[in-house]
Amino acid sequence: MLGVVDKMEGIRLAQDAGLDLVEVSPNSDPPVCRILDFGKYRYEQSKKERANRAKTKTVETKEVRLGRSMKIDPHDVQIRINQARRFLLDGHKVLIVQNFRGREMMHKERGIIRMQEIIAQLDDVSKVETPPKFAGRRQTMVLGPDQTKIKSFLASRAAMEVQKQEEPEAN
Repeated sequence: MLGVVDKMEGIRLAQDAGLDLVEVSPNSDPPVCRILDFGKYRYEQSKKERANRAKTKTVETKEVRLGRSMKIDPHDVQIRINQARRFLLDGHKVLIVQNFRGREMMHKERGIIRMQEIIAQLDDVSKVETPPKFAGRRQTMVLGPDQTKIKSFLASRAAMEVQKQEEPEAN
């Protein structure tokens, strides 16, 4: 901390120390400079940047299609719901797509009912980001992971596992 120093004096001090004069905050009045090894400074900055990039998790949008038409068996719908639950637990958003073929367009309300059922079944781990909407012959909605709900879901699942392990011992 040298205080306010003339520019030429700062350059001379940096050269005497065998270091660089680096402007840290150009917008302040007066501009703030530091005497440091610029190559080392850039290396540390890139290291911090890499560490920050490694910490960030990219959220993918996974698509779950409910068959090629509305004529899909309830068991098959349940399989797709379980698949969507796994994606949500992994932290991904889920795009649920229902296609309508031919005369099925006359019964859009059945698609709306199905989407509401899916929302209800996945309510324990998700939140609705985009409500069900029609785009031509496709009905889509986006569910996103709700971290607080997921934590409580995983805690209750772990408690059930512990309870299952203790039951055979009691018998």
